[in-house]
Amino acid sequence: MSPFSFQLASIVRLGIKSLMLHKLRSVLTMLGIIFGVCSVIAMLAIGEGASYEAQEAIKRLGSDNIIIRSVKPPEDTKQAGMGRGSALDYGLTYRDGARIQATIPGVARVLPVRIIRENVRFSQNSVSCQVLGTLPVYRDIVGLDVVRGRFLTDNDEQNTDNVCALTVGLAQRLFPFQDPLEHSVRVDAFYYRVVGLVREKNMPEQRTQSGQKEGEPLDNNVYIPLSTSRTRFGEVLVRRSAGSFESEKVELHQITVQMKNSAQVEAADPQIKTLLGRFHTKNDFELIVPLQLLRQAEQTKRIFNIVLGSIAAISLLVGGIGIMNIMLATVTERTREIGVRRALGAKRRDITMQFLVETVVLAVGGGLIGVVVGVLTPFLVSQLTTMKTIVTVWSVLLAFGISGAVGIIFGLYPAKAAARLDPIEALRHE
Repeated sequence: MSPFSFQLASIVRLGIKSLMLHKLRSVLTMLGIIFGVCSVIAMLAIGEGASYEAQEAIKRLGSDNIIIRSVKPPEDTKQAGMGRGSALDYGLTYRDGARIQATIPGVARVLPVRIIRENVRFSQNSVSCQVLGTLPVYRDIVGLDVVRGRFLTDNDEQNTDNVCALTVGLAQRLFPFQDPLEHSVRVDAFYYRVVGLVREKNMPEQRTQSGQKEGEPLDNNVYIPLSTSRTRFGEVLVRRSAGSFESEKVELHQITVQMKNSAQVEAADPQIKTLLGRFHTKNDFELIVPLQLLRQAEQTKRIFNIVLGSIAAISLLVGGIGIMNIMLATVTERTREIGVRRALGAKRRDITMQFLVETVVLAVGGGLIGVVVGVLTPFLVSQLTTMKTIVTVWSVLLAFGISGAVGIIFGLYPAKAAARLDPIEALRHE
C-alpha cells in the first residue's frame, strides 16, 4: 500500500469514527439525502410507468394505422331532436373507403366498422353492449386474440350469416353457467349464433365514469359481419333516451386505414384529409394518427421526467444544505480538536480531507439507503394500487450520483473553513 493510500485510509477511518460518536445526529443529517434520493427514484418510476401505459395504449391502435371516425357536425348537434320527420345524415360512407383504397398510395387494407349501441340478451340476462359490424380482417388490423372458437370469416360476410363473436367479459356476464358456443344471443329482433370468444389485446377491464365507483366495462363487444349489420339494422339508426328519440343515417362509424409501413403514414394523413374534404361539405369526420400521438407521448414523457426530476432534486438540495449546516456546526464544536491536530503536525490538506470524508460518507450512506427505499417504494405502490411503475437503471444512477455530488459540493465549504482556522486561536477555544 502506498503512503498516500495508507494516509487516505486513515482519514476515512477517522471520519467514520467521528460520525459514530454522534450516531443520532449523523442519522438525522442523512435523512434529507435519503428522502431526496428516494423521491427521485420513486417519482421517476411512477412517471415512467404512466408514460409506458400511455404509449402502449397508443401502440395498440397501430403505428401503421390511420383511424378515421364519423363525428356529428356542430350544426347537426344543435338541430338534433328538433325534427322528427327526417334523420340526421352525416359521417363516413362506403364510398369513402373505396376512394381511399383506390387513390391513396401505400394503402395496404381498409377496414370499415359500424358501431351500434344495443342490448344483447340470453335467457333472462341482458347487457348493454356495442355491436360492431366489421370484416374478418378486423382481427389482424386491430388485434384480437381468439380465446375459443373462431372469429368472423369471409363466408360469414358473403352469406350475411347471423353469427357473432363475443368478448370474454361479455360472455361471462351473459353465460355465467353455460357454454356460449352452444347457444345464440338476441340483439334487437334477431338471433346470432355464438361462434367464438375473443379478447382485445391488453384491453383494460373498465373505464371509471364520473359518479360511478366500479366503472363501465370496456369489453362488452359483439362482432358481426358487416353485411349482416347493414341488412339487420339498415342505414338509419334510431336512438331513444328519456322518452324522446333521434334518427341518424351513418353508413360507417369508423374506417381504419392500414398503410404498408409506418414511413408512409405521415404522408398519407394530409392526403386522406384532402380527399375526404372534397366529398364532405360538413365537418363530420376526424383523423387519429397513432404514430403522431406516440411521438407526442414520447415528448411529453421527456418533459414529465425533467419536471419530476427537478422537483425531486430540490429534496436533494435541501438535504445538502442540511449537511452543510451540520458540518459547519461540527467545525465550531470541534475547533479545539482541529487546533490539537494542527499543533501535532497535521496540514490544512489533512483537515480538509477529514471533514470532506465525513460529509461524503454521510451523503453516500444516505444515498445507498435512499436507493433501497426508492426501489421498494414503487414496488409497494404497484402492489397496493393498479398503477404501473418502472424503476430504470439510469434513475438509480442519477439519484445516487447526485447524492455523492451533493456530499462533495456542500461539504467542501465546511472542510475549507475548518482548514483555515488559526492553530493558536483554535487551541484557545473553549
